[in-house]
Amino acid sequence: MRPGLKSGAVRAGVRFALVAGLVVTLGTGFPAYAGDPKTGDDTGTGGQPPADPGGAPGSKSGGNSGNGSVGAHIQINQSRTGGSGSSTSRATSSNANWKPPVCWYEPMYTPDEYEDFIKSSYKGAQEPAASYAKKRADEDYHKGDKGLWWQVQFRNDNYTDACPVTPDNWEIWIPPAQPKADPNQLTPEILSELAYNSTKLPKPPVVLNPSANHLKVNVGTRVKFEGNFDRVWTTASINYKGVAMAATTVATPVALRVDAGTSDADPQSCTYDLVKGNDGYTVDSKDAACNVTYQRSSGTGTYPFVASITWNVTWTDSADPDGPARQPGLPDGLSTYEQNVTVKEIQAVNR
Repeated sequence: MRPGLKSGAVRAGVRFALVAGLVVTLGTGFPAYAGDPKTGDDTGTGGQPPADPGGAPGSKSGGNSGNGSVGAHIQINQSRTGGSGSSTSRATSSNANWKPPVCWYEPMYTPDEYEDFIKSSYKGAQEPAASYAKKRADEDYHKGDKGLWWQVQFRNDNYTDACPVTPDNWEIWIPPAQPKADPNQLTPEILSELAYNSTKLPKPPVVLNPSANHLKVNVGTRVKFEGNFDRVWTTASINYKGVAMAATTVATPVALRVDAGTSDADPQSCTYDLVKGNDGYTVDSKDAACNVTYQRSSGTGTYPFVASITWNVTWTDSADPDGPARQPGLPDGLSTYEQNVTVKEIQAVNR
């Protein structure tokens, strides 16, 4: 089972074979999850870590949106999102196959703290947890050695994806200045992916004329992009027990696309480049309005009119959004606004 700190959130029936894709209900007397986030918070920003024997890390102040925490000691801070007061939503990856990390190792305990943790959390534990505790005791918890015990942390509490960490290594020992000992050990690259997953982007402020409920067949609908955007950056950082690292993702708006929601429209879609102006990024030309002409009524239903902005996303291995871009790159992000439009026939009066 996954060891963790005792807190008021201790659950009966902790699941041990989680990583293997199995859910096994065990009896009471087992530890809780360390840094256990609140159930259902897919972004990992809703839960606050419980008290830690080593003390909680200092949190840095950040922007005014997208702030929170992930795992046990990772802080998420986002810059102010621009866009003429438009609403925001979490960034969607343009690559459907891209997924943020499910789990990773974070620095958690000194050897003495780890000994206290194992002895208190596993007191009276049954198998297989008892064997796990004995394994660590046989290692003497690396007492007298320089380094830290790093513990597996989960992005959310849904466990819908398998964590690649094996259940017999919920913690790993990391000496100081040791090269990356495990593919799941926290790195700036992993931090950049967690920052990407927490990024909130403004929805495109698109205005229709006539309004969405009064569109007419064969009458041009003017689509106007109102507002300027600036780039958005999100920093994920950790500064705990001498382990300090950060990564910042920077999202820059590059294109606006509108889709009429039906093939019975001319044009069915329009795409415009966004360029940097005095007040942020806006449509390439002030005359670049998209005039959509619907050629068929929506009948008793509606058409889904969609506007989306594509954001180019880069990352740096520091808290500086202007630092050099690092590799491997991150997929473009998308922010989307959808509204249902009603298209009616123009009624002629015969006399």
